[in-house]
Amino acid sequence: MNVQFFMPTKVIMGKDCIAANAGELAALGKKALIVTGRNSAKANGSLADVIAALSANGQKFEIFDKVMSNPTIDCVYDGAKAARDAGADFIVAIGGGSPMDAAKGIALLARQDIPREELFSGKYPNDVLPMAFVPTTAGTGSEVTPYSILTNDKLQTKTSIASPLIFPKIAFLDAKYTEGLSKATAINTAIDALSHSVEGMLSTRANRLTDCLAAESIEGIFSCMDSLKTGKLSFEEREMLLYSSMLGGMVIAHTGTTAVHSMGYSLTYFRDIDHGRANGLLLGDFLKLVEKTFPAKVSEIVSFGGLSSAEEFKARLSDLLGEKESFAHDELEKYADIAVNAKNVKNGIVVPTKEEILSIYQNSLME
Repeated sequence: MNVQFFMPTKVIMGKDCIAANAGELAALGKKALIVTGRNSAKANGSLADVIAALSANGQKFEIFDKVMSNPTIDCVYDGAKAARDAGADFIVAIGGGSPMDAAKGIALLARQDIPREELFSGKYPNDVLPMAFVPTTAGTGSEVTPYSILTNDKLQTKTSIASPLIFPKIAFLDAKYTEGLSKATAINTAIDALSHSVEGMLSTRANRLTDCLAAESIEGIFSCMDSLKTGKLSFEEREMLLYSSMLGGMVIAHTGTTAVHSMGYSLTYFRDIDHGRANGLLLGDFLKLVEKTFPAKVSEIVSFGGLSSAEEFKARLSDLLGEKESFAHDELEKYADIAVNAKNVKNGIVVPTKEEILSIYQNSLME
C-alpha cells in the first residue's frame, strides 16, 4: 500500500475560535497585512474578530481589501507591493476562495521578485510570508491547500500557483461567519466542496487516506442538501459544511482536481458563472462518463450521498442548481478547445477526449 500525506496547516475549529486562540497569531510576526474583499469580512464580523485578536497581542496591521471575485495576476502583484510597503511580516486572509487564493500569491510575491511569465512555474526559493486563514464560506477549502488559483487573461482561463510553500500555517474555522451567506452562495460553495471530494476520488493520485476524507466530506454535504435547497441551515449544518469543505481541501491538496475544474473555468471566465455552480453543472455528466469504465468506483462515490447511480447524482444537483443558463453550440466548442489542453484533464482515471468534453458540455448545458 502506497500512501503519502502532508498537511502542515494547523486547523482550529469552533465558535469564537479566533478570540479563544489569539495567541496562535502572535508567533507569526509583528505586523500583518490583512487580505480580504471589500465588504463581506466587515459585515460578518470576521474582520473585527481578527483585529481584536491582533490588538490583544500587540500586533500591528494594515488592510488590503482590493481582492475581487476571481482575483487577477495584477491583484496579487498589487497586494505584494502593499505588503512590502507596509513592512508586513505575515498575512491574514479573510473571506472565501478569492481572498484566500490571492493571499497565497501575495505572500509569495512579497518575498520574491518573480517575473509574470514565471509566476506559475512552481519553482520558487523557500521564502514566503507565513499565513493565517479565516474562511467565511464553506466551499473552497483553500485554507488547507497549496494552491493559488488566479484569473489568467493571457490564456483566458484560470491558472494555479502550486507549491507546498504556500500552505497556510494556521486556519481558523468558525461557522458563525457563514450565517449571512445568501442561499445561492451557500449552494454554490457547498457544490464546490463536493466537486473537490468527488474529483479527488477520481484522481490518479488518490489513495486510501484521501478517499476516507473524501467520503466523510461527501456524506457531510449530502446530509445538508435538503436544508441547502430551502435556504434554512441550522448552525450545526453550517459547521458540517465548513468541516466538509475543509476535508475536500485536504483531499485536493494531495490529489489535485480533474477535467471538471478545467471545464468549469471557461464558464466562469467567459460567462461569469460562479465557480462552484460551474462545477456542479458539469459534475454529473462527467461522473456518467467515468461510470462507463469504472462503474464500481462511481457507485461507491454516489453511495456516500445515499444514491445509486451517476444519473441520480446529476438529478440531485440539477434540482439544487435550478434553471440553467443558455449556451450556443459554438461557445461550447470554444470551451472544449480550451479545456482539452488543461493539465487537470490528465489527472483523472478517465482522460476525456475533446469530443467527450464537448459532449459533457452539451449534455450538461443544452438539455
